[in-house]
Amino acid sequence: MAARPDSVAKYICEKGEWKVSNLQLQKLIYMAQMVYMGQNDGTRLVNASFQAWDYGPVVPELYSKVRMYGAGPIKDVFWQARPFKADDSRKTTLDEVCKELLSCKPGELVNITHWSKGAWASNYVPGIKGNEIPDTNIKAEYVRRIAN
Repeated sequence: MAARPDSVAKYICEKGEWKVSNLQLQKLIYMAQMVYMGQNDGTRLVNASFQAWDYGPVVPELYSKVRMYGAGPIKDVFWQARPFKADDSRKTTLDEVCKELLSCKPGELVNITHWSKGAWASNYVPGIKGNEIPDTNIKAEYVRRIAN
């Protein structure tokens, strides 16, 4: 069963000691979704759909929830979040992604998600919000990244 977006967002923000911006959060959740889907036969880590926006993949409802923080650190507004159990494989993936990418600057994360062979690039239309990135494209991106 896929996790709630609030649960994943809170987990990442806690790992980042509440210094994570909206842009960083969106990219980290996307990368975690991609890794989890690639390693688990397309099963979603987070129960959310991503859209291809100008600065990369975005979960619109999560963006709306934290946009008030702009480029600053997000505060804990995730009151509906549920904690992960210690042996939850989703937590393992989140830990791996956070270890690798949490220290990246926002621009670096944008560059990673703007990969020309990635799911964002194949679904992005400049200036248009609302183009959904299909799960099949996200899983295929994982396969292509592993092959490189």
